[in-house]
Amino acid sequence: MRRLYFLLPGTTNKFACGGLWAELKTLKLAQEVCAAEVVTYRQREPEHLWLDDLLNSHSSSQTLDDAIFVISWGFDAAKLASKLKNFHAIYHAHSAGYGFSLPASVPIITVSRNTLGYWGQRSPHSLIYYLPNEISDKFTNWHSDRDIDVLVQTRKSSRYLMNQLVPALQQKCRVEVVDYYVEDLEGLFNRAKVYLYDSAEYWAVQGVTEGFGLQPMEAMACGCQVFSSVNHGLSDYLDPAFNCHKIAGYSQEFDLQRILKVIQKNQTASLPSSILEEYRSANIIHRLQIILEEVNEFFDHKQKHQGDIPDLSYWQITKLRSQRILSKLKKKLRFK
Repeated sequence: MRRLYFLLPGTTNKFACGGLWAELKTLKLAQEVCAAEVVTYRQREPEHLWLDDLLNSHSSSQTLDDAIFVISWGFDAAKLASKLKNFHAIYHAHSAGYGFSLPASVPIITVSRNTLGYWGQRSPHSLIYYLPNEISDKFTNWHSDRDIDVLVQTRKSSRYLMNQLVPALQQKCRVEVVDYYVEDLEGLFNRAKVYLYDSAEYWAVQGVTEGFGLQPMEAMACGCQVFSSVNHGLSDYLDPAFNCHKIAGYSQEFDLQRILKVIQKNQTASLPSSILEEYRSANIIHRLQIILEEVNEFFDHKQKHQGDIPDLSYWQITKLRSQRILSKLKKKLRFK
């Protein structure tokens, strides 16, 4: 197994976000399979390697054959892929929709089936794999009393949720609005009966997709009844009317009725263990072992063979469409 270098802009609060935490979790899981460490490229950090130093320590003829660079930061991915064109690199894709393309020499590992489908179409000649994010074992139902009727986090929440639905709910039940970092999120989820999550507007403004959506899954694992949007990666596991409820359903009044009905029933959510097992560490480590074995085999092959499958480029697609239109016109003229 080649060593993995996880490329991150930095690891301090300056870069804090769900993508950073998810990547650091993946790093720890990868260390169960092979040697892996962080390499930063925007901010120097004394405890981590610096990308330029690492690359400059090797001549152009030395390709760090015993290492694989793991690219994950969407906004930097295209630039990093170009910079690492003479090295082994993979793209760990969270969100989709950044608009860049990757050469077939860069395998892609996606965190959701939604992102898997995106790259399956955009890079049809790349090796592509599915490796979901981890849901820690600490996210479980404690079966304790729940003193919060409705829990909502302000980050990523829509204007409708914060300006209309939450104020209306506050008139009828106990609502906890969280606008700060919570260390013990599993504890908060175990106190709540209902968790609200509505990120479709946020990601529409960002112009990219919800890569996975950890919080609804974590809330469900803790027994919360979840009302959520089902955009992008959320559609991997959310199943409205069966394991969750669709939020922003036609009218505020209809949302109110459904949420209050769930609160009155006071029934915790129950996710089958078969669903959660897909996202627990044991399964992810198992999948990562298999994926990395094939990726390592691919890089062995790439050193000896050139890729020879034509790219599905914009111009190639345009050419094929033109040929299709011309073929249809010829058929019409033939039958006249």
